[in-house]
Amino acid sequence: MKVLGLDPGYGTLGYGVIEGPIDKCKLLAYGAIITPKTERFPERLRFIGQKIIELYRDFGPDEIALEELFFQKNAKTAIMVAEARGVILYECESFGIPLFEYTPLQIKQSLTGYGRADKKQIQEMVKLLLKMDKIPKP
Repeated sequence: MKVLGLDPGYGTLGYGVIEGPIDKCKLLAYGAIITPKTERFPERLRFIGQKIIELYRDFGPDEIALEELFFQKNAKTAIMVAEARGVILYECESFGIPLFEYTPLQIKQSLTGYGRADKKQIQEMVKLLLKMDKIPKP
């Protein structure tokens, strides 16, 4: 089983690809899609769509895990992230594979056992579970 995990954003979109059963999970790749700040917003959305397609073609995941949008204090930012999520959902749906959405609380709970874990705790747990040499950068 190969899973593509996506942490949506319009400026920076995080991704990771893992393979294998949960107790023997292997990290295949991780990184960030960074959209060019100099481009108009619609072009940045198109860029995100292209990169999602590339990730699918490069890794051939069996499933996709997508973080749900959480409350944003800045309404403009929330709308832009929601629009980026729309592009991601559209592209992922076209692949015809299962897509699962998880809240940040669910992700934190499953990784650390605590739904209010901070970023450092999450990073440490990801490093441990995936047998990484160093903490992944956000």
